[in-house]
Amino acid sequence: MLVVDCDPQANATAGLGFDPSTSGKNMYDVFMGGTGDFPRVAMQDIIKKTASGIDLAPAHLDLVGAEPYLYHASFPTGVLKEALDAIKERYSYIFIDTPPSIGQFVLNGLYAADHVVVTLDSGSFALNGVLTLSTIFSDIKDDLGKEIRPDMAIVSRWGEGIVHPCVQPGAEERKDIFTRLRNIFYKPSEPSPEDLKAALELKNEKERLLSTLAVIKQLFPSVYTVPFSPAVYEAQKRGIPISHFAPDSQAGIAYKTIADEVMKWI
Repeated sequence: MLVVDCDPQANATAGLGFDPSTSGKNMYDVFMGGTGDFPRVAMQDIIKKTASGIDLAPAHLDLVGAEPYLYHASFPTGVLKEALDAIKERYSYIFIDTPPSIGQFVLNGLYAADHVVVTLDSGSFALNGVLTLSTIFSDIKDDLGKEIRPDMAIVSRWGEGIVHPCVQPGAEERKDIFTRLRNIFYKPSEPSPEDLKAALELKNEKERLLSTLAVIKQLFPSVYTVPFSPAVYEAQKRGIPISHFAPDSQAGIAYKTIADEVMKWI
């Protein structure tokens, strides 16, 4: 498996344990090689082996400076596809990570991809991002003649900061015999105005999440949620995929289910 990091933030690169500031050829060189008089750099010349066994085409902050040059390429949107065509037979799966903002790197990724997975977080602006993407996919069809049909949406950090919608508040407390005895002999205090306000905010947030999820499910053929888990951040800090660091965590189990679905695509 190969991960191609086309994001100047280089999160995928760092997440696989490779220091983005390390000198050496990277995706900047591949993209620049498709423009002007810059020497061509083949994809196989930048690929690194990572500790997890996943091959990586690393990103670098220099990618920020490459994007303006792509507009001068003979076919700006096809630079990545051309580079990948030379090595694609070596891999069963090639994952392309693109920036969150629309630009040449995203267009290159979409044009090169056989399947599209849209990742979202559970924040308030997730739905706005989905609706914007729908417009962009339509524009790509008009401009490039390739129809983009996203196969899957992944909503990450689901339920961060709140009780998961599938978990009833107080379920664990009711199982506690000491709590039940205390409630028999001591009348619980009345909730304060702050408590009531917090409960209302929690209820509204749950309703917002479920409403957003319902709309996303109408726009994508397959939708998965990944629960918030500190294990994800620990895995990222160590440069190890969650599948290797904490496969039995809630997030690890969710990503395993997603991986099983993706593996059916070939």
